[in-house]
Amino acid sequence: MTQRIAFIGGGNMASAIIGGLIKQGLAPSQIDVVEPLAEARDKLASSYGLQPHAEAGAFLAQADLVIWAVKPQSFKDAALAVAPHTPGALHLSVAAGIPSDSIARWLGTERVVRAMPNTPALIGKGISGLFARPAVSSADKDWIGQVMASTGEFLWLDAEGQLNAVTALSGSGPAYVFYFMEAMTTAGCEMGLSREQAHQLTVATFVGASELARTSSEPPKVLRQRVTSKGGTTFAAISSMEDGDLQAEFINAIYAARQRAQELGDELGGE
Repeated sequence: MTQRIAFIGGGNMASAIIGGLIKQGLAPSQIDVVEPLAEARDKLASSYGLQPHAEAGAFLAQADLVIWAVKPQSFKDAALAVAPHTPGALHLSVAAGIPSDSIARWLGTERVVRAMPNTPALIGKGISGLFARPAVSSADKDWIGQVMASTGEFLWLDAEGQLNAVTALSGSGPAYVFYFMEAMTTAGCEMGLSREQAHQLTVATFVGASELARTSSEPPKVLRQRVTSKGGTTFAAISSMEDGDLQAEFINAIYAARQRAQELGDELGGE
């Protein structure tokens, strides 16, 4: 890659992408970062050999791609400071909730892509949903794909509204997994296992089941049925969950997350 990339915000998600890009062959000298917190700048300097900036400046005019990794509440003010320097750049936002209409308006460009990554991106195992505005070219999308591949998998969406579903499903999804891990670990401890044993068994079960689901041609429902012999231990557990209507409650929870994603977009994307 010969292009120059600027990051607005230098927190965990920016660091994940930066680390992945450097592994892909991008030189630290091709990366600029605007990060107001001195501690975060020092960490980026020591980890990647970068020279981050405390605020936006004329150096941003060199950027071919600007990646927005700021807190949603800070996006507008940061955009207004950056916009005069980046009229010809492609922009990729990994900030949750900010509609692309607002981003395009604040930056004065239609070359905007929104991404909804998740926290496993920090170890290169993430999954991101991507939406591009009509002005984004096929070549632009290829480049964005190359960038996001540094954090894991990605998929393109046809409608921006689908990002709210992505947020509810995979964006918030790691928390759901950790929630059930907590429950399983607690149950294991209550049944006489040590916390370390319960944790190891729980994590290995999620990793193994996920890999089985990923590599199998059969849907999760069939995989579940195969280990649920009528009258057996798994059957007893699943029956207990169904008595409590757990699946319906879990689906309702995901809908609640999607609703909140929509509300945040409306709140944060104002003038």
